[in-house]
Amino acid sequence: MNGRQLARTTTAQGGFPGLRAGLKGAAVVAAGLLALTACGGGDGGSDASAKGEKSGDKAAAATRTVKHDAGTAEKVPAQPKRIVSVSVTMTGHLLALDAPVIASQATPPSVITDKQGFFTQWSDAAAQNSVKVAYQGFEPDVEKVLALKPDLIVGASSGAENAEKFYDKLSVVAPTLLYRHDDVSWQDLTARLGKDLGLEKRATEVVAAHDKRVGEVKAAITVPKQSAALVRDNQSAMTVFTPESAQGRLLTSLGFTVLEPPAGKGETQGGRSDFAEFSQEKVADTAKDSSLLFVSHTPEEITAATVRPVWKDLPAVKDKRVYDLGLDTFRLDYYSAGNLIDKIEKAFG
Repeated sequence: MNGRQLARTTTAQGGFPGLRAGLKGAAVVAAGLLALTACGGGDGGSDASAKGEKSGDKAAAATRTVKHDAGTAEKVPAQPKRIVSVSVTMTGHLLALDAPVIASQATPPSVITDKQGFFTQWSDAAAQNSVKVAYQGFEPDVEKVLALKPDLIVGASSGAENAEKFYDKLSVVAPTLLYRHDDVSWQDLTARLGKDLGLEKRATEVVAAHDKRVGEVKAAITVPKQSAALVRDNQSAMTVFTPESAQGRLLTSLGFTVLEPPAGKGETQGGRSDFAEFSQEKVADTAKDSSLLFVSHTPEEITAATVRPVWKDLPAVKDKRVYDLGLDTFRLDYYSAGNLIDKIEKAFG
């Protein structure tokens, strides 16, 4: 099952039922249930989520306290109805979970996005679920987020859309959860979101569907004996993705040996730990006989990179062991991971 099939499955399963249900009435019911729970005794120090679990009454768990990568958020809805994503990276993870995303941050349109600035790997799912553009740009527009009346805000604490310095302002609008997405696999992040948003079952289904696909493709491909260098050309330099990156972990799960970055400390962006940038010469010297797998490039860009004097005589270029992993592979979520697997199956099957 690839990303677009999951999007169709999500729609077939009913999308986001009750998304625009009367919030006022729900709040009154939840308050009443909490009052009844309190009257029943128990540990006064426990949060609502714990009480709900002990009583077996899910409705009693109106809110919960959630630890995330920028702090601790209180009064997080146990079953949020109106999520605004202030991270275009996090939006893909949320959509795969069938989370009720009503709006998302968008980037300036480019070759990796649709005309709104949503990533192409999940833009169909966003359209099917009527996700609006909250604002365009990397700094949260707090006023526009406020106008959307979210009951939960989800964002990133890493990458270009890191919203940590806006956390206090966003938290005034609604409970806010921020997550790093650079130093974890998308599966681990999906599982964490599932737990924090009360979508554990869906998270398990999503990861299981991916794992099944990985097993099928691993059995059907022939992996090169050489290591795989995961690279992204920046013309003046070259980015190398680590074996611990989301891309590296996925290739490893398919049976590849992912090349370690060159020795020494490369340039990083925003404290990211999944890749670093080095000189073209240093990367070429490290790659040596490795196959070259290009992350997020057009075919024309890959050709332009490999005809440079520093690359053209490498064994991988001469032996045609240069592979295009697709434009959407810079940020992996369920959808882009599925597309990457399709590319690997086609190239090595």
